[in-house]
Amino acid sequence: MTSKTTKPDDSGRRTKGWFGKILQGTHDHYTCLLPDNIGNFTGLLLKLFYSGIKVDREQTETIRQLDKNAIVVYVSKFKSYFEYLLYYSRYRKEDLPYPQIGFDYKVYQWQPFSRIIRIILARLDFLIRHRSWPNPYARDYYQKELINGRSGFLSLVGKKGFYRRFVKAETDPIQYLIETQKTIDRPIYLIPQLIFFSKTARREIPTLIDMLFGPEDKPGNLRRLFILFKNPGKVFVEVSKPVNLERYLQSAELSPRSTAYQSLVLRRDLLVQLNRHRQSITGPIRKSRQELKESILTSDRLQEYMNNHAASRNIPIHEVRRKADGYIDEIAANYKPAFIKIASVIVGWIIRNMFDGVAVNYRVLNQVKQTARQGPLILIPCHKSHIDYLILDYVLYHNNMPVPHIAAGKNLSFWPMGPVFRSGGAFFLRRTFGGAVLYSKVFAEYIHKLLQEGYNIEQFIEGGRSRTGKLLMPKLGLLSILINAYKSGACDDMAIVPIYIGYDRIVEEKSYLHELGGGQKESENILQLIQARKFLKKRYGKIYIQFHEPISLNKLQRIYDRPLVEMKSKEQNQLIRNLGYQVINAINRVTVVTPHAVVAGAVLNFSADKFSYNELMAVNEIYLKYLTAQNVKMADSLTSDPRRVFDQVIDLYCQRKFIEPFAKGKQKESVDRHFAINENRRLNLEYYKNNCIAFFIPAAYTAMAILEMDAFRFSASDLHAGYEFWQDFFKYEFAYDVENRPEFNVRKSIKIFIDNAVVVPHKTLPDTYDITPAALRTLNIFSLFLKTYLESYWIVLSYYKRNPRSSAKPKDRLKKIAARGNRMFKRKEIDRKEALSKVSYQNAVEFFTSKGIKGSDDAKKIDGYAESIQKALKHLR
Repeated sequence: MTSKTTKPDDSGRRTKGWFGKILQGTHDHYTCLLPDNIGNFTGLLLKLFYSGIKVDREQTETIRQLDKNAIVVYVSKFKSYFEYLLYYSRYRKEDLPYPQIGFDYKVYQWQPFSRIIRIILARLDFLIRHRSWPNPYARDYYQKELINGRSGFLSLVGKKGFYRRFVKAETDPIQYLIETQKTIDRPIYLIPQLIFFSKTARREIPTLIDMLFGPEDKPGNLRRLFILFKNPGKVFVEVSKPVNLERYLQSAELSPRSTAYQSLVLRRDLLVQLNRHRQSITGPIRKSRQELKESILTSDRLQEYMNNHAASRNIPIHEVRRKADGYIDEIAANYKPAFIKIASVIVGWIIRNMFDGVAVNYRVLNQVKQTARQGPLILIPCHKSHIDYLILDYVLYHNNMPVPHIAAGKNLSFWPMGPVFRSGGAFFLRRTFGGAVLYSKVFAEYIHKLLQEGYNIEQFIEGGRSRTGKLLMPKLGLLSILINAYKSGACDDMAIVPIYIGYDRIVEEKSYLHELGGGQKESENILQLIQARKFLKKRYGKIYIQFHEPISLNKLQRIYDRPLVEMKSKEQNQLIRNLGYQVINAINRVTVVTPHAVVAGAVLNFSADKFSYNELMAVNEIYLKYLTAQNVKMADSLTSDPRRVFDQVIDLYCQRKFIEPFAKGKQKESVDRHFAINENRRLNLEYYKNNCIAFFIPAAYTAMAILEMDAFRFSASDLHAGYEFWQDFFKYEFAYDVENRPEFNVRKSIKIFIDNAVVVPHKTLPDTYDITPAALRTLNIFSLFLKTYLESYWIVLSYYKRNPRSSAKPKDRLKKIAARGNRMFKRKEIDRKEALSKVSYQNAVEFFTSKGIKGSDDAKKIDGYAESIQKALKHLR
């Protein structure tokens, strides 16, 4: 490659007389320029030809936001006149900088006739004068046109481009642009462009159609025209992140190097960016299930492990290999793009017939798409329903992202749905790996291979569907395997994406309440699939999908003392544990609060079972003000007309018998209405209340700490111990806040209480606050969010108080606790029926066990916690 060649003598640049008038005084007429006006008929033809191709405004917004003084050069991977003309036609229509200068392009048929004549005459005259053809590089034609405001278009890969640069030493357009940038004070922006004729990844082994007509990602002329005329909406354009050439060349690594070296690195970086961008939409190159299987089983790591495993257990190596082969068959997905397309149609039909649409935060989704270009994504949604993964994958697919591989429990591998789920990207894992060391290693190698290939992975960190409405504590097994794969070099970076998926009304509501009430969970089977048809006849409101900003593991490591590869086992476990809590808290932060959740919380947080319409609306208003102050994402209906939507939810809850008007006779006006909670439907309300409870927990801890002060004046520092106690006490119910200290959350809650006139700063004493008797009611309705859990824990503590450590086996203990809870409820020792929760019992057992309480032998510890619970419950009566 060479830099710009020496220009011919400038005396030949100007022409005189009538011939000079025809050439407009210059020889610089080239076929690499598409003029502003290519003719009405030609322009209309291009407009119609490209009209069906999708060019979203979100994509082109990046171009609109560039500096107005910038020079724009569009970049494609392969040389393509189709793309050159597409961007010229569509961007011109969109009033964007449109490419007119095509580096190393020769466009004859789209030139006006008069310009073709001028080009021919200019070339002949220049040949006569200089005995050579005019060279737009040598004459700085490209630079002049770019400086004068035209935009350029260049391609990185062409059939003859490399040969010309490497063998014939002709000018490299990348190097030419670098040299141009060094001579001007305006930034040149290189904007990579991609066109997609299919969202399906290229096969590693091409089919006969691919060989004859080109692959789907780079189709030949016939295949391209066939797709364009048959289904033009299938074709779309993506704009990749612009490269500011001026800043790029100022980097410490490149600035001292030669222009030739800089051009090589820039070309490589642009190709990597384009390839990663394409893969972030289509996924990696498709390999067959058998090919992935063979690659995993023959990897050096697994081969070494199997040899050691066989030797240490005195097992024939062929037997170990047979087991490993079977484990891969048990685990692996069988990803089929054709199935994804069919499933997309079915899921779209389900959404239209069962729900009122899907609300997505597309701004953050676009950030997620950009992050996918740096490495594989680990998508971690909350898990409320079996249709979570269907809805999420549908949203990803229709926003030009590949459907991820999904970690699913082995219980879902039943026939015939197991093979169906595998076709959609599901791979299966056992609930526990206990003792199965070979299975564990094979599974880890499978995960390593998926990440190495570049597949996105979706996992449900809660380990199963939440039956209570709130998020479960993180299960860290699969997350640990993913971190270890990243640590061992499976990928350069890995981004964790917390995702909230919520519903106005949950499909499995009835079965969840059955299980919470002590009923047995039914195993998944074909009968359930047949019975699921009845759900298609109902409406379940809106679906909410909210993406949290991705968490890059490369960036996450920087907050620790040492990189992951140097961490000891204890340090790595702490990182994984903190990351698990961070993910749960991130999902909570992007949770969408619905009016159903707010009303359910208000209804259940009355001390009595009966309340008036005005009382209910007053509590709704308090909660709504609190959520607004927290900048919580709320359903659109809550922000536009909250009173009307609260009325609608109250009417809905009356229709569903959750609450019942108890005034008899002629119906009075709404302001006079009174309601009673249907005791048998409290669990329904509890589920919907728990959908938003995470936002209220910091305020509930703070309010409880204030109430326990039992005084009308307090300082913020007085509350820290109480806040920390309740945060620790409920650490198995609500994710531990690893990012903010209790002091921060206390002050944040106090500020909101001040804004809502619950507490008043003292006029003279610093960090001191006063509360009024009227404000006690408000503090009470916040702390009442804890009452259900306090009663559940009191039931468990009462069981321990009366039974020694060896009185029951662990599997029988929960049954006895449940029986005791039922007796206490009948004797009115507890108020809330929803406290009779198997999930809360299990969490309480885990907490008390962690504190050394296992039976009546631990009386001193039991008495300490019993006093705390009873003191708290006394404030909530």
